[in-house]
Amino acid sequence: MTTRTVPPATALYDIPGPVARRRHRLYGVVSTALILALVGWIVYLLFHTEQFTAAKWTPFEYQGIQKLLLHGLGNTLKAFGYAAVLSLVLGAVLAVGRLSEHRAVRRLSTLLVEFFRAMPVLVMIFFIFVALKVQPLPALVTGLTLYNGSVLAEVFRTGINSVDRGQREAAYALGMRKTQVTTFVLAPQAVRAMLPTIISQLVVALKDTSLGYLITYEEFLHAGKLIASNLDYDLPFIPVVMVISPIYIGMCMLLSWFATWVAKRERRNPKTKAVEVAPAEPGTLLPGVQ
Repeated sequence: MTTRTVPPATALYDIPGPVARRRHRLYGVVSTALILALVGWIVYLLFHTEQFTAAKWTPFEYQGIQKLLLHGLGNTLKAFGYAAVLSLVLGAVLAVGRLSEHRAVRRLSTLLVEFFRAMPVLVMIFFIFVALKVQPLPALVTGLTLYNGSVLAEVFRTGINSVDRGQREAAYALGMRKTQVTTFVLAPQAVRAMLPTIISQLVVALKDTSLGYLITYEEFLHAGKLIASNLDYDLPFIPVVMVISPIYIGMCMLLSWFATWVAKRERRNPKTKAVEVAPAEPGTLLPGVQ
């Protein structure tokens, strides 16, 4: 007699039956076939337009072009590094402002967060570069910092508010001030929930560094555009895109993978730090007790 494994019940969705599973498999097969057909059509067009000929790929063997690409990649990583650090700092400051008990500080922080979140990144970058006459790198970093910092402020605020209310009340009962409660009780517990979202937002900042080429910042995409404009064969930008795109995608996937790894690690191996408790000692007697 064979035992049949019954799928575990869930309140989130209905367990699919045999007909639904067959339908899902059919959808998967059809979707895979369509994706493979699309990829095959793109590869056919690339071969049809002779994008894989040696003449179109030989320029990438030149040392000057390689140095130009490496210089652009370095500038991209530099802009991303500045924007990432400053966005985290700005996000923390705005989050503290939104959690403040002072109404004026809270309203001002809320206004800044909502304004910079709603403002397109490209508009801010162009305004800083053109109207304020700031150099390309500071203009790019400032625009990325204002947008991503305002988004991270909401992430920080939500993460801190997600901590159980009893933790806050217990800390206040021990006589801790609000700054101490936030720094030593709420933030350490919220950081595990916030970290994957923070890293995912940094992926957005990394991708948005490509907007720097619009203000003549010599980042990775600007280097590719400069190379394509100086090649004299037909459709020179396609090989350049085929070189630059995998590197951009690889960097973003690396950050995304890191965020996923952090989330899985925190779920599977939750670490609790043991707290050393001092041995009991005689304390001060209460008034009136002999």
